[in-house]
Amino acid sequence: MSQDDITQIRIEKHVVGIMGLKSVLEEMAEGFDEKPDDEIQGELLKRLSKKNYIPSPAKDNYGSAFLREFKKFLGKPHEDETAAGLTIKVLGQGCVQCDRLEKELMEVMSELNLVADLEHVRDIKEIGKYGVMGMPALIINGTVKCVGKVPSRNQLTTWLTKVEGQRPGVG
Repeated sequence: MSQDDITQIRIEKHVVGIMGLKSVLEEMAEGFDEKPDDEIQGELLKRLSKKNYIPSPAKDNYGSAFLREFKKFLGKPHEDETAAGLTIKVLGQGCVQCDRLEKELMEVMSELNLVADLEHVRDIKEIGKYGVMGMPALIINGTVKCVGKVPSRNQLTTWLTKVEGQRPGVG
């Protein structure tokens, strides 16, 4: 199984790798696009349970996340995944600048002792969903902070400490 067959999605406060999600979404796109949500969710759980371990107590959470991803895939309105904490995305296919931004972020996070979900989105179709026209791009908690350049370490520190200080129960 290749790396392309695994898609990371947020389920509650965790990011989980799901095998075969893209192919299941493609298979179901036509026949299920007008079905009720509970039917879609049930079918997604059934199909994705074949290749993925889904703990019984978390079945509803997985089902909701799968339904959200299905709606996203179809371009329909959906609830955004709510990240508990700090979520950082670097958008870029893996050029030197994109990799440098990811490395700089990890170093700044380490210096600040920050815990965050850091994801490097390399798939061009996935990058396109964010509507940015240059790479690398930096998204912190859903907000585009920078496009087309690697910001300075000072700027990264400012953004990360500002966002960290705004979280409930912090500072």
